[in-house]
Amino acid sequence: MERTVYKNGKRMRYGITTGSCAAAAAKAATRMLVRQKRVEEVEIDTPKGWKVKVLVQHQSWDEKASRCAVKKDGGDDPDVTNGIEIFARAEWVPQPGIQLAGGEGVGRITRPGLGLPPGEWVINRVPREMIRQEVNEELPSNAGVRITLSIPKGEELAKRTFNPQLGIVGGLSIIGTSGIVEPMSEEAFKESLALDLEMNGRNQELLVFVPGNYGQDFCMRMGLPKERIFKTSNFIGYMLEQAMKHEIPKVLLVGHVGKFAKLAAGNFHTHNRVSDGRRETLTAYAAMAGVEAERLAVIFRAATTDAMIAELTEGERERIFAQMAKAIQERVERFVFEQVEVEVVLFSMEKGLLGQTGNAEKWLEDLRYEED
Repeated sequence: MERTVYKNGKRMRYGITTGSCAAAAAKAATRMLVRQKRVEEVEIDTPKGWKVKVLVQHQSWDEKASRCAVKKDGGDDPDVTNGIEIFARAEWVPQPGIQLAGGEGVGRITRPGLGLPPGEWVINRVPREMIRQEVNEELPSNAGVRITLSIPKGEELAKRTFNPQLGIVGGLSIIGTSGIVEPMSEEAFKESLALDLEMNGRNQELLVFVPGNYGQDFCMRMGLPKERIFKTSNFIGYMLEQAMKHEIPKVLLVGHVGKFAKLAAGNFHTHNRVSDGRRETLTAYAAMAGVEAERLAVIFRAATTDAMIAELTEGERERIFAQMAKAIQERVERFVFEQVEVEVVLFSMEKGLLGQTGNAEKWLEDLRYEED
């Protein structure tokens, strides 16, 4: 891909999805089968509206079947699938039309929730449509072909993706709604978080939301069941909307005060390039708790939230973080239009538990009891 986008202070290159690679390989394999000669390059259409040319590798063919591969170029997006080879085998079948199957290294779904029945190969809807469109361009009228996709090492690589959590076994997924990989795609990351919630959180009474690994580790130390803990990353508002979408009754928010201070200030996207205000928020709460002006100046100048907390007495911490947890609860309940009950737990790396809302301890105990 030659197209680029300016992002995060530098120019970054777009890539192509596994779905685009599969469509290109299937098209090339079909062309080789029909024409009985090597194909060096194919061009495909993507749902984004861009045409993409890709090189074809590992060509082989005879009168009955053909096989080739396309190497995935993910551009400047860090992804475990970058550089993998997606193979397509095309073989004649008696029935007119296109049959599609997975092979080595392509995952199968084991439970509902991905728009595919259990047992089906995880070749999502848009890639299926792309493959059929591209193969149809090469296939003679009334002919029938079976396309089998495979990804060497796909099963091993899938262990480093969300697939095991989604009930996908045996390999990678053939995915991509636009056909194009946007470098450092925020939307793709959000979709993976939402999919984890949809697959593993539906029909649950109470879920725990944490921004990241610190929150998850803190919850695990408190004895909470891992299967009830879902990461939001910086997209707390987005994941709360997903909770509403799936009609989850209760959400326990557990987070480091450095992240949740932003939430107390009404920022539901907590990436530091989008929102901050941690110093201002903590200093304001300290002032409301009666901390004198000279110490407020010291707190404000501290380099980290943990350093700010170290300037507070135990009694001040109790007052400040009980009040902050309550403020977060009220803001979040307004955000979700009171469709979801919310409790809040705040912690820091140095001091551990700092504050929580009224029913948080009961919810924690319920989760611990469930784990036992």
